[in-house]
Amino acid sequence: MQAKDSNPPDGGYGWVVVVSAFMVMGLTVAVLKTFGLFFVEIQQHFDGLASTTSWITSVTIAIFHLGAPVASSLCVRYTHRAVVITGGLLAFSGMALGFFGFNMVWMYVTTGFLQGLGISFSWTPAISIVSHYFSKKRALANAIASAGECVFAFTFGPFFQWLISQYGWKGALLIVGGIQLNICIGGALMRPLASSCLLEAHHSETQTPPGKSASRTDKEDKSPIIHKTFNWLLLKRPEFVLYAIFGILAAMSFFVPPLFLVPFSYSLGIDESWTASLLSILAMVDFAGRLLCGWYANLHVTKTIHLLAMTITLISTSLMLLPLANNYVSLAIFTGFYGFFFGTTVAIHITVLADVVGMPEFDSALGLFMLIRSSGGFVGPPLAGLIVDMAGDYRASFYMAGATLILSTGFLVTLDQLQQRKERGSQTSTKPEKSTLSYPSLHLLKHK
Repeated sequence: MQAKDSNPPDGGYGWVVVVSAFMVMGLTVAVLKTFGLFFVEIQQHFDGLASTTSWITSVTIAIFHLGAPVASSLCVRYTHRAVVITGGLLAFSGMALGFFGFNMVWMYVTTGFLQGLGISFSWTPAISIVSHYFSKKRALANAIASAGECVFAFTFGPFFQWLISQYGWKGALLIVGGIQLNICIGGALMRPLASSCLLEAHHSETQTPPGKSASRTDKEDKSPIIHKTFNWLLLKRPEFVLYAIFGILAAMSFFVPPLFLVPFSYSLGIDESWTASLLSILAMVDFAGRLLCGWYANLHVTKTIHLLAMTITLISTSLMLLPLANNYVSLAIFTGFYGFFFGTTVAIHITVLADVVGMPEFDSALGLFMLIRSSGGFVGPPLAGLIVDMAGDYRASFYMAGATLILSTGFLVTLDQLQQRKERGSQTSTKPEKSTLSYPSLHLLKHK
């Protein structure tokens, strides 16, 4: 058994996995982010309210998160490759069946439930396997992989608008579903790491020489394959619970702006072609934010949780300013600010989760985090839609999203303080040991 098998490659074929994840991110989350182009068409077709139509996206987001523990468990039992391919087939089925568009409930089941499950089974293993393949360059690798949704969303905005104008929203759904079949190709390229890694990591942990203890960092870096059972006990760890609550509040906000940006621009009298370009601008600056933040986080100059709290604060500020726009230029500027800071957040929030729980428990933590966060994604869009219906103005949705993000920052600050307190406690507990070791030496010097 070679030692190199027990360490994340931090390169080599890992970059092929990153490119595959890049493609999977683009064909899943980018489709979800640009679904706002279908929002108005579906609302007009069924003559429904904004709150009623937003349930399609809400169901997609909720199932995307709820399916994460199932996807993580299947990755442990089978392989990341098999689960991603399954996700691609489910995503295609959801869009293809949505083509029939019988009624709103049908849309909830197809483009909502099936599409959400397909995204979950594709996204979760893709982001997970990237973290297993990288250790020192994990933040950068995650940033590059997640940037796939930005690159694809940049082209999907005008492309989806063209599809809808040429084939109607139903025909466009069918074509998008066919494009999503390429998720299966990305999944096929995700070669599993050697299963012997788990055995060797377990062997090294159970046979540590007396008087020595393996550091937490060593265990994280030398255990790229997780335990063979899903760890629900993470729910008893205060650090994980605090981060999960942050995830709930963040999810309530993250999916609101892309959904209501298009209707808000229409309410300002902006032409449809210019509106589609807003999604492209959003994707472009999002891409720049992810790569820049991933590169900066890889330098390890700033603690990742501090960086995350900073970016969340900047996102909330930009969302509070966005409703002040009254024409295309001002809306494009505020959209750019929001997109850039959103990109910086997405680039590192999974890395922060890995820092909080450690890599041996990362797959379980990712599944649980997505499961808990689903409540925020499920409630956020309908709540924003309800507020819009009550206020009669799409601006209200952005205020709601910004305020919720400000609240989420408090849980990040609390988590950071808890971690610092534990670090100080561990440092204090080592001081008596050092003083007792030095005591005999001082005693001998005194007698000399």
